[in-house]
Amino acid sequence: MDIDPSPSTSSGFFMDLTFSGLPKIDENNTVDPKSPKERVLELLDILESHVEKLRREAAQLEEDRDHLLSSLDSVRNTDLIVDLPDNDRDDVCQYAERIMSRCLTVEVKILTQRDKMQEEALHQVNHLIDSLVMGLKSDPESAKARCITFMNACSSNVVHGITDKKFESALLGCTVDDQKRVKKRLQGLLNYFDKLNVTSIP
Repeated sequence: MDIDPSPSTSSGFFMDLTFSGLPKIDENNTVDPKSPKERVLELLDILESHVEKLRREAAQLEEDRDHLLSSLDSVRNTDLIVDLPDNDRDDVCQYAERIMSRCLTVEVKILTQRDKMQEEALHQVNHLIDSLVMGLKSDPESAKARCITFMNACSSNVVHGITDKKFESALLGCTVDDQKRVKKRLQGLLNYFDKLNVTSIP
């Protein structure tokens, strides 16, 4: 929800456009029919929308950073670099490492409030995904097939394939934010399988 930055006195607030554009209470307003509680609650509603907007933007920044790191990792492992002469390969790798290190200086952290049961559910989900990742090198076909069953658990409409019920049960115990992150993580793994041209076992 976008906030209208235009000044307003009828609601009991004015916009401090010089700095952050956030609303403040106009305590000198004597014509507002609302009670002090109503005016404060209205202010809090507006500030809450700013907080949610901030969280969305931070989540997008976090995703952008992960995509950049993934792209840099792909460049570092491309066959084009392997085919370069030694001196050129060293120059390119050092350049890529420098960009990677620079990207890693950016930290975006969004805390999600969880109760004990949600913490345990997330731990179980992460454990299942980690065990999948551990099998990537030894059996990528089975790992991809299992990843698809996990991904099916994240969707309400499964067109084909089966759903891992154990994973689905754990996922349903997670917060909505965690469920979204898990789905993105699984999608990233599936994209990785596609780059490796891995065919899943039916």
